Amino acid sequence: MGESTEFGAELTDFRSRVEELKSARSLPPEDRMAALDTALFELQHAADVLLPRYEELATAGRGGARREDPEVRLLRGLFQRLPLPVALTDRSTVVRRINVAAAEIFGMQAGYATGRALTGALSHDSRAAFRSQVAAVARGEGARSLVVRRLGESGLPGAAGGALRATLTALRPPDEQRPAVLVVFQPIASSEAERETARPPAPGRRTAPVRFPRPELAEVTRHAELMDLVDDMAAGLLSVPEGDTKAVLDVAAGLLHERFADWVIADLADGGGAGGGPGAAGPARLRRAVVLGPAPGSAAGLAALDPSDAPLVVEAVRDGVSALRVRPEDPDAFGRDASGAAVLVSARVTSLICVPLSAPGGAADGGGPGRAAPPVLGALTLLRTGGRRAFEMAEAGAVNRMSRHLALALRRPAARP
Repeated sequence: MGESTEFGAELTDFRSRVEELKSARSLPPEDRMAALDTALFELQHAADVLLPRYEELATAGRGGARREDPEVRLLRGLFQRLPLPVALTDRSTVVRRINVAAAEIFGMQAGYATGRALTGALSHDSRAAFRSQVAAVARGEGARSLVVRRLGESGLPGAAGGALRATLTALRPPDEQRPAVLVVFQPIASSEAERETARPPAPGRRTAPVRFPRPELAEVTRHAELMDLVDDMAAGLLSVPEGDTKAVLDVAAGLLHERFADWVIADLADGGGAGGGPGAAGPARLRRAVVLGPAPGSAAGLAALDPSDAPLVVEAVRDGVSALRVRPEDPDAFGRDASGAAVLVSARVTSLICVPLSAPGGAADGGGPGRAAPPVLGALTLLRTGGRRAFEMAEAGAVNRMSRHLALALRRPAARP
């Protein structure tokens, strides 16, 4: 704090000296040489002293590169996959984060919406009221809700008429001075239907029966496909001879490839305390065991890379944590290829799942009190590319189950002759 204050004072003095030098333009030409020398001296001072000090303070303020907290990753994934449209804005309705459901209901890309006012997606008659209520919530006047309408709702999902119930509440993000506003949108049939729902029934009037929402056909179909995949994985692993590690990985990767993911990568930890927990003997040596890509011959480049250079794989094996990333923000999360390009960028990855290969009771399951956690045997990474639908939370849960089955199959000892 003291260094920042000192730097601020020095920067203020520098600005005042520059303001004095501006007045040198009114001097006669023969008297300007001394002012020019002074200006060059001040420029040299800014380049050699002020700029390095600023960079040092900025680096110290960031505290260096820190590994993201697994809980933060989990909350970010939950926010993105919430079934209700949700947006996080500032007091002027500028979007800080928006989840997939909200981006779909407003017909925009999440990256496009971030940094723009959410009122731009609302009808003109709703903007002033929405902006006023968001400002009131940000001032600490309590949560509230109102009905808004979308702008140009033609072809967009949601109820007829484009009416939305917006519920607003204030949030105080960590390490921030100003509150943010969390907005949850709920499609409704119309404002008239909303008022009718809120009005108590008249005496003797029969109320309509409560209708519980039914799951959509697409959701039921995806759930059935996931259960079929989990069942096929269990059956395939049980059919592999005990102790045949290569056959286990080949069967698992073959079931997941194309049917579930465009890329399937399995990395194994050889030796050391792969789990990274108490009693770990040391860091494990990672090796890439299986790579299946979207096209023939595409796997060779990725298979030749060292998995130790992929932060996602290292974290999965060392900490036993799973990762679900939709539109990954860090291009280097899975390392770089031989040409120096980020793998996630060159492969055009839109979503990924990386899970540790740990049997029940291992690091990924938290172990149990008084029980030594068995080591993580490796990591399984699945990538989806191009226009394929992004991984969802339900799919990540199914992959976690299959990873435990796979770890059990890898731990089976070879059959005795």
